[in-house]
This record gives sequence, C-alpha cells and structure tokens, in this order.
Amino acid sequence: IRRIKATLKTVPPTNETILIEGETGTGKEVLAHVIHENSNRRSGPFEAVSCASLPSELLETELFGHEKGAFTGAYQRKIGVFESASGGTIFLDEVDDIPVALQVKLLRVLQEREFQRVGSTEKIATNIRVIAATKENLQHLISQKQFRADLYYRLNVIPIYIPPLRERPEDIIPLTNNILSASCAKDVKIEIEPDAVQCMMEYNWPGNVRQLENMLKRICLLGQCRVISKNMIPKDIRQNISLDSSIDSERLDYTDAMEVYERTLLRQALDQANGNKLRAAKLLKMKPSTFRDRISRYGLL
Repeated sequence: IRRIKATLKTVPPTNETILIEGETGTGKEVLAHVIHENSNRRSGPFEAVSCASLPSELLETELFGHEKGAFTGAYQRKIGVFESASGGTIFLDEVDDIPVALQVKLLRVLQEREFQRVGSTEKIATNIRVIAATKENLQHLISQKQFRADLYYRLNVIPIYIPPLRERPEDIIPLTNNILSASCAKDVKIEIEPDAVQCMMEYNWPGNVRQLENMLKRICLLGQCRVISKNMIPKDIRQNISLDSSIDSERLDYTDAMEVYERTLLRQALDQANGNKLRAAKLLKMKPSTFRDRISRYGLL
C-alpha cells in the first residue's frame, strides 16, 4: 500500500492510461476516484462503466453512443461516455470481460483519440483519460486468445497492482478502524474484543476489503453496540471457512456446514456483482425471488 501511495504522488498529474489489477473487492474503483480527484481533470466528469454487466451491443453504445435508427429500438440519439466524459476520466471496470470484437474499437480510440457513434460515419474527437481495471491476469487471457496483446500494451502504460487482503493482514485493523469511523455516528467509538480481532486476522477474506466493509456495516447496523465481540462475527468467518476451504466435521454438523457454505456463496456472488442482486442471482443461476429470500434469511440485504 505504501508502494501504491508513492505511485499516486506521480500518476495523477499525468494524462497517461492506467491499468489497475486486483481481485474483486480490493478497491479498484476507489483508487480510480482518488487518481481522478487529484488530477488536473478533477473539474471534469468521472464516468464509470462496468464492462461485465452489459452485453456486447449495449456496451458498445454505452461507450460510443449511437444515432437514431442505428438499430431496432434506437428511437433517438444516445451520447456515449467517450463523448460525455470528454475533459475528464473514464473508468473501465472489468475490462477483461470486453468482447474481442469490441476490443478493436477501444484500441482505435486509445490510439487515435477519436471514435464514431454506432450508425454514423462522423469521427468525433475526445479528450479523456482512461483508467482500466481487471480482476484477471490479462497476459494469461492473451495466451488464451481472449484478449488482444496490442490493447493490453496500450492500457498497461502505468500498471498498479492492489494486493488481496489475505496478503496484507496487517492492514485489517487500520481498515476496520477507518470503516467503523465512517459507518458509525461521530460521537460513538466502537471497540473490538481481542478474540474478535484474532478471528478476523486468521480469515482469508475472499471478498477482500468489500467483504470486510459489508460485515462491519452489518454489525454496526444490527448490533447497535459499542463493543464488537467474537460472537457478533459471522459464523463462516469465526470458523475460518470459505468456498475453497474444507469443512471440519468435528466443528460443524451437516446443517451448520450447508448454512455456512450457502451464506458464503451468496455473499461472494453479491461482492462479485458489486451489490447488484439481479446480476448476483444470474451468476448463481437462481431465480431473483429465491435469491432475495436467501439473502434476507442470512441478513445480507
């Protein structure tokens, strides 16, 4: 994190493209906001686009816009973010999910700094800075022919890697204090009992900082107390169980084990979908109504 902070002292004033790498929940969009707010583009717009949440056709119009009549349902002109964000910053989240055909058009914009709306031949100049984020290793995707090497090199001008929380457990307590300070009333000081701290330090946090933040906010909301005890920590975290962990039959019976597994699966789907319940349900191949019932049961709303 000190290395990242040192990089941030030199990166914001430039207009170079930035590629942020890190697992889901590590805070890539937060970092992109910090870079924008400390840049000479801070007075311009900040437009964030999730490249994984839209099908290819909709993503293309979200980025570049379209003309009236360009396709069925295009009843009026739409301005894309490469046009609306001119003078500011575009954050392309989950750029690893951009379809290969669309990668060609993105590469052209980065090279030429101009684009065309869907259904138009007019070239439009854009003055933007691109910050891209990926949860996957793009070099591996290149070897699998799922990502263009030329686009990778164009995006990877200034690389920033955010390590997962399990690789920096010493950050858990400072992060916890910051989250609690922001989540609770200003005049309320929350303390954490040593055994609660211990189980938090031993857990591998597959959902990273977002998972930690969601847990603490939930405790603050439901507990309404000034001391966090170990019993207030969710069972799967207390027992150090995640989806890639084996379940100790001496500690859990079958019902407990399945509840812990289901709760963990639901929460990780929510984390991966950035809190979007419909998308999370789709990831788990569940009906939206069933998904809402399950997260309500476990207090994950």
